[in-house]
Amino acid sequence: MDGPGTAVRDTGGADGSVRTEERRGSLRAALAGLTTRGRSFLAAGAAAMVCAYVLGQGDLLRVGVLLAALPLVCVVVLHRTRHRVAASRRLSPVRVPAREEARVHLRLDNVSRLPTSLLMLQDQVPYVLGPRPRFVLERVEPGGRREVSYRVRSDLRGRYPIGPLQLRLTDPFGMVELTRSFSSHDTLTVVPRTEELPPVRLAGEAAGLGEGRHRSPAMAGDDDVIPRGYRHGDDLRRVHWRSTARHGELMVRREEQPQRPRCTVLLDTRRAAWAGSGPESAFEWAVSGAASVALHLLERGYAVRLLTDAGAPVPGPDGGGTDTAAADTAGLILDTLAVVEHSGEPGLARAYEALRGGSGGSGGGGQEGLLVAFLGSLDDEQTVLAGRMRQRAGGAVALLPRGFREPAAQEERERPLREAGWTVLPYAPGEALPDLWRQADRSAGGVPGRTARSGR
Repeated sequence: MDGPGTAVRDTGGADGSVRTEERRGSLRAALAGLTTRGRSFLAAGAAAMVCAYVLGQGDLLRVGVLLAALPLVCVVVLHRTRHRVAASRRLSPVRVPAREEARVHLRLDNVSRLPTSLLMLQDQVPYVLGPRPRFVLERVEPGGRREVSYRVRSDLRGRYPIGPLQLRLTDPFGMVELTRSFSSHDTLTVVPRTEELPPVRLAGEAAGLGEGRHRSPAMAGDDDVIPRGYRHGDDLRRVHWRSTARHGELMVRREEQPQRPRCTVLLDTRRAAWAGSGPESAFEWAVSGAASVALHLLERGYAVRLLTDAGAPVPGPDGGGTDTAAADTAGLILDTLAVVEHSGEPGLARAYEALRGGSGGSGGGGQEGLLVAFLGSLDDEQTVLAGRMRQRAGGAVALLPRGFREPAAQEERERPLREAGWTVLPYAPGEALPDLWRQADRSAGGVPGRTARSGR
């Protein structure tokens, strides 16, 4: 905490780190803290002493000395006051959807043997989260604690720093006010709003998502591909007697586990592909839609990764991480979508190369599984490239913003994608994603790639 004659303990937020620092400012810094009242008293006292000298009035001189001395005494007293306080901040929650409120809890502890004077707390908050909160705390007894809280809310996704906390000290007469700042701050992550989607049968997904899943050898972290040595607790029915005889020790067979269905959620972030800006724009709708689809498929047991036109998959730099816990994957995807911005990419070539190079850790040349793409405006070249992407996936769903008022023109733009095998879902910003998602249900009797019509 910055300021003259002050020792504080600054407690961080999420990581629980504690930082302690002690600084003694100069008397000049304390004098700079004179309030308007203190400066007025000092000026009035100086003027009274000058007049007393000119007029030869002893009583006026004593009044002038008293007026000038009072703010100076307050400066010295406040300068020498040794307040030792500890402050902490807690966000609840640290990740909040856009347009929803989060609460910030502040706690101030007086760890000295002396009571504090009147304190005013002010936390530094970006303007998009609301006005800066201010709290006035009365005298805090030795060892005492004060807790206050305030709410923040943002319509815009992003990562916003909260803090550092400022503490203002003042004397009982209001002559001096010193502002001292803690050093720590916390970060509030505002993620896109998500909607709960209905379960649907998508073209290209494994039937049943249970018994119908493909089975594959257990990967690293479970049983090895080749028979391994017996471990305490292994089922004796898994003993591989031929390997046991060969190695001279008990060996157990490998197990097969169900292979998780894979899905890539592709988000087109090219600046030239989107029109408009702000919370109600088509791009923001697509970002929220990508988050909703990713969370929905994670809940259904998919191994999901997020891919943008920049070609950098999440989780993992190479599209790996499919065995990561669903909660961790969801957090990574939401944190990425919270800060995603328009890119300067000319096209979708880098995303296509990422799809062609590795299918979520299955090795090059394999199919991706399910591909859900939130695309912007496509020219002829990018439409052809999107058709090639479809060849890398077992099933593909494309969500396109409506760019034409005439149904015939909209259908003409979507036809190449449908012919390539995409299930095309045209949307308008603000449209309910659950209703749109139902149109991709292949069990409703539709033909894959021709489920949704723009002229509905």
